[in-house]
Amino acid sequence: MNNRFYAILGVVAAAIILIWNSAFIVSERQQALVLRFGEIQRVISQPGLYFKLPFAFAQADNVQVLPKRLLRSDLNNLRVQVRGGAFYDVDAFMVYRIEDPALFRRGVRGGQLDEAERLLLTRFDSAIRATYGRRSFDAALSDERASMMVEVRDQVRPEAQRLGIDLVDVRIGRTDLTPEISERTYERMAAERLAEAERLRAEGQVRARTLRANADREASETLAGARRDAAVLQGEGEAERNATFASVFSRNPQFFEFYRSMQAYRTALEGTGTTMVLTPDSDFFRFFGSDGAAGDGPATPAPTLPPAQPGAVTPSAAEATAN
Repeated sequence: MNNRFYAILGVVAAAIILIWNSAFIVSERQQALVLRFGEIQRVISQPGLYFKLPFAFAQADNVQVLPKRLLRSDLNNLRVQVRGGAFYDVDAFMVYRIEDPALFRRGVRGGQLDEAERLLLTRFDSAIRATYGRRSFDAALSDERASMMVEVRDQVRPEAQRLGIDLVDVRIGRTDLTPEISERTYERMAAERLAEAERLRAEGQVRARTLRANADREASETLAGARRDAAVLQGEGEAERNATFASVFSRNPQFFEFYRSMQAYRTALEGTGTTMVLTPDSDFFRFFGSDGAAGDGPATPAPTLPPAQPGAVTPSAAEATAN
């Protein structure tokens, strides 16, 4: 009875061991290769429970699990030279997946993912350097960046396909100037801005001189016009005054003579302390005679006149005397 129990127990244990060594699980993020004595027997790309021959240590059947998800490899601080001798510091990465596990196993030594990544990065590095080397200094930072990434991807993709890898995308994450180039670029940009400022300043000065000259010309024209109008008005005033004098003189010459003498007295005797030396029969004071007349002429009464400024004419008084 005991021997029989131990026998059954041994058979169960052996079955468990066989099943344990025969079964394997492939998840949705994996794909597997079933190898027998190093040769590929099956390629499993769907998730699930699978079986193989046991005792992998005897090289009967062995399972190599490969990732099915997207993988990423980075190149950081890569110094590349563009056409003309300038340098950039570049960060880039590529995204890929293992498309053909069997081809991947045959193309990469031992089917090792690290070895495949090393081969891809080597080709990726070479493609970036070649792409940048065909560009000028400014093109690397222009809208050509998208076409540069496509060009790099197209150079790496044949190598990836040879390894059973699908290169999904290539991206350039950073393109920075090296410190030396940055300093020279800053100095060049500063010089360009200074030159632009000088150009704008010169244009502003030319514009200011033009506006100032136009303003001076307009001011001169306005002043000349005002002086011309003033001269015309003054001439018209003088003509009107002379016409008024002539009219008054023609209507009453004696009053006009008296009025002009009074204006002369006011002008000559204005203020205090005026001293005049004249002969007793001087014609200047003929209206100051004892009889109010000058010489033998008839006496002319001196009307009372309102104060007037020198050179002014009081038509009302002249008309009153004339009438």
